[in-house]
Amino acid sequence: MRASLIQIAVDPDESIDSRRQRAASLVREQAGADLVVLPELWPVGAFAYELFEAEAEPLEGPTYEAMSKAASDAGVWLHAGSVVERAESDSGSAAGEGPLYNTSLVFSPTGELARIYRKIHRFGFDKGEAVMMAAGTELVTVPLPDATLGLSTCYDLRFPELYRGLVDAGADVLVVAAGWPERRRAHWTLLAQARAVENQAYVLAVGSAGTHAGVEQAGHSIVVDPWGEVLAEAGAAEEVLTVDLDPSKVATTREQFPALKDRVLGLPAPR
Repeated sequence: MRASLIQIAVDPDESIDSRRQRAASLVREQAGADLVVLPELWPVGAFAYELFEAEAEPLEGPTYEAMSKAASDAGVWLHAGSVVERAESDSGSAAGEGPLYNTSLVFSPTGELARIYRKIHRFGFDKGEAVMMAAGTELVTVPLPDATLGLSTCYDLRFPELYRGLVDAGADVLVVAAGWPERRRAHWTLLAQARAVENQAYVLAVGSAGTHAGVEQAGHSIVVDPWGEVLAEAGAAEEVLTVDLDPSKVATTREQFPALKDRVLGLPAPR
């Protein structure tokens, strides 16, 4: 299975529409890949909190339309990173006042929306995303012909229980779309490898380059195999990282070193 990670640069001087069209062009260039992945909140920038309200999109908004067509044109499974989603308001809210979510969109090779994932762990503690956005509640997997993706976003990477849940749901390729800051890049690499080793799964972790509201991005998108070996790693600038994965290696690794079978904590208590 060939995967392409598009580490797109976020430049504050580039319009969102221009970056959206540029991202679509980069996706089309990956025709021949099986899976293409974009970073977290690349249209606005993960740290550009002041833009969240103004640039929030409905689920089937302009990014949805551009990415759906790009997936269809390239004939690839596309994890289109995430957008600031303005969800439909409930019956007690005025139009346009529904909650915001950090929502990932996954498209099939025909351009159909296959899954969405609303980020569960929101970053910021008492500010930013943590107070501006609602939290997702569902673990999401995506069955592909040769593998099952488990979806996660940025800050999720620090919470291993999420990935255990994804593995229990059948995931063998764990995808992390992120807007990770340069000042914590060492954590990014360490945690990506840890999630791969402890779950005996591939990890595809794609970050962005450039700056988000003055916050320098780490870049260094990384692909880790089920033994924890780094198969490929990007630099700090915009880059497309393409790697061939062997889905059978997950099953082989779990058979040769069956640590997952020895789990005790977190399993249902015996009756």
